Amino acid sequence: MANGWAPDGAVQEQIEDSLKDALASARARLPSGEGRGDCEECGEPIPQARRQALSGARTCVACQSSRDKRPSYSGINRRDSKDSQLR
Repeated sequence: MANGWAPDGAVQEQIEDSLKDALASARARLPSGEGRGDCEECGEPIPQARRQALSGARTCVACQSSRDKRPSYSGINRRDSKDSQLR
């Protein structure tokens, strides 16, 4: 049951939209095109199996793991979007 001006199912729609945005963002960050033979960060050779499994690989497994541990922030904040709609 929706509250106030929100229609029924609005919360579920918001959740689904957030998931779609996150998936689109993740897909956009996937490497594409021709990969490299050597890691662009450390210079070590990228194993052939990794280059075959992930076309466009530009980093070795160790460097990519350290990249993945860095925090990333999304530019979308749906929780506070109601304020911008009221203006």
